[in-house]
This record gives sequence, structure tokens and C-alpha cells, in this order.
Amino acid sequence: METVSRRDFIKLASLSAVGVLGLRLVSTQGLNLLSAKTKVSELPVIWIQSGSCSGCSVSVLNTKSPTITNVLVDEVIPGHHVNLLFHPTVMAASGEKALSMLDPKKDFALVAEGSFATKDEGVYCMVGEETALKRLTDLGKRAIAVIALGTCAAYGGIPAADPNPTGAKGVKKIFDEYHISTPVINVPGCPAHPDWFVGTIATILASGLQAVELDSQGRPLAFFEHRIHDKCPRRGYYDMGKFAKKLSDPYCLYQLGCKGPITHADCPERLWNGGTNWCIGAGHPCVGCVEPGFPDDTSPFFRKISLMNDALKNDVTEWIGKGLGIAALTGVGAHLGTTAASGRFKKEEEE
Repeated sequence: METVSRRDFIKLASLSAVGVLGLRLVSTQGLNLLSAKTKVSELPVIWIQSGSCSGCSVSVLNTKSPTITNVLVDEVIPGHHVNLLFHPTVMAASGEKALSMLDPKKDFALVAEGSFATKDEGVYCMVGEETALKRLTDLGKRAIAVIALGTCAAYGGIPAADPNPTGAKGVKKIFDEYHISTPVINVPGCPAHPDWFVGTIATILASGLQAVELDSQGRPLAFFEHRIHDKCPRRGYYDMGKFAKKLSDPYCLYQLGCKGPITHADCPERLWNGGTNWCIGAGHPCVGCVEPGFPDDTSPFFRKISLMNDALKNDVTEWIGKGLGIAALTGVGAHLGTTAASGRFKKEEEE
């Protein structure tokens, strides 16, 4: 009987963890790399924070498998680990010693958390003696890639909501305005799920940036391809026309404002807090926090969305652009026809 060493067992366990995070992210080349006994490959990472609550940092620090120790100290995948050079919330260094890490001498990846103020040249948020906006653009030009972690960094999020007094914007929008060509991977969420971030990092380590397949909003398809509505365990109640009238009801939460029909994420399958539960599982409607229009376009949270919501229009437009227009429109028509026939869209009684 062949024995397996502790080190080899850890490598196999790490490979299994990557599979759980989203095997679609890793190409054949990456799998070959994972199985090979290679020396440790290091990915230097600079993590900057701007207009945020640090919730995405907290979420990632609570990753379960692999743990944050595996990611930062051990090997997030066999033979590869992350070297976190700068993180204003968790790093031990301070002052000049900490800021000196913002001038790396080798290739690095940049993680941006929070939106970035652009009004008045970004004076509303500072990192050291430079604005967060300048840090983002200067580091962004030098980085091999930028991961915009959380909806604030990806699309502006809550700080960019109306009236947006600081001119807060997401990373990609700023890069477009400054003509910065560095690739940006959006990992939205309020906060982002730790698996979405760690899975993306693991893919870059294993196979490079080209292995991360993105959707039209710059999100990894492995995590954001399907609508929550399509995978929701309460979907059967929607099809039967059984809708919750109060949050404690076990039926479909559409009438109470659930944004699942216009939200793309794998929350129903992945769950949160180490696989414990998720929003709808806890009886709360999805608020669409991973979408570019959050929170303005998905508010009020407890009001039923319109069938002609802009997000649904964008879905149909995207399908048509992919050559799937007829099939998509046929499916949408059939779905809405069934909905109308079951009386699901009767005018709600006024309170």
C-alpha cells in the first residue's frame, strides 16, 4: 500500500479546496502546474483601501478553506503563496516603514477595496501624504493586474450613491478616464464572498490572468454566471405563484422586493459564513449587492422590481449580442406568459 506524506496530503487537500472554490477558473495548464512538485512561487500583493467600511477585508480574513493563514503564510495552492506587502488594516508596520512597501521592486498585483473619491482631485481620502486616487492610479499603472474587491471598488457602491458628494467611482471607470490599460477583475459584493477572492487569486497563481474568464461586467464567470433566481431553492414557489406576504413566510420573496431575478452570483450554492446560510435562506430578499447599480438601482430594497427594470433590459441586450436573442426572448416570453397566466402579477393592494 502506497503511503502519502503529510506534505503531499496537504497539497491534495489544497487542490480539493481550489476545486470547491470554482474549478472552472483553472485551466488544464493550471491543473498540470498544481500537480507538479515545483518550488514556491510568490505573488506580491499591495492592498489599498479607500471609501469603504473594511467589510471586504473582514470577509476575506474569515475565509474557511483555505484559511487566511494558508493564503498568506502557507500555500494557497501547492507551491504558490501570496506575499501581502501592504494592508493598512492588518499590517504591523506603520508610518514611513509601512509606506515604503508601496514601492515594490518586483511585479505585484494590486487589490483595491472601497470606492475612490475623484472630486477636488480626491482630497477626501488620503493614504499617507498622497490621495487614495493618486495611489490607485500610480500603483495601477505598474501592477500586473488589479482586483477591485467589493462593489464599492468595482462600481462605486454605497459611497457613489446619490448624491455622491465626493465623486466616488469604481476602479475600472477611473482607469478608463486615466487611460490605464492594466487588467481589472471585479469581485463585487457587499461584502464580497471570501471564496470569490481566494478562488480568483488561486487561478492567477496557477494559470495566469488569461485563465480568469470574465462576464460583461468584469466579474469571474465561475462565480457570477448564473442569476440567483435560477438557482434559488424558493424558485418552485415562484413558478407556482406562491409569494411571501411577510418575511417569515417560506414562499418566494419576489413580492417583498427580492432582486434575485436581476442578480448574478452563486450565493444559493456557495452560502456564507463557512457554508452556514445566505440572505434568502435567512428569510431576507436578495438586495442585488453584486450588481453595478447597487444600491441606487436596486432600491427600495423591499419594493417589487419592475419587469422592465434596466437590469433585465441589459440581460436581453447581452443575450442578443451573443447571438442568443431569439431563444432568450422566447424563453422570457414563455416565462412571463406562465407568470401572467398564474396571476402572479396582479396589482398589489394598497395598504
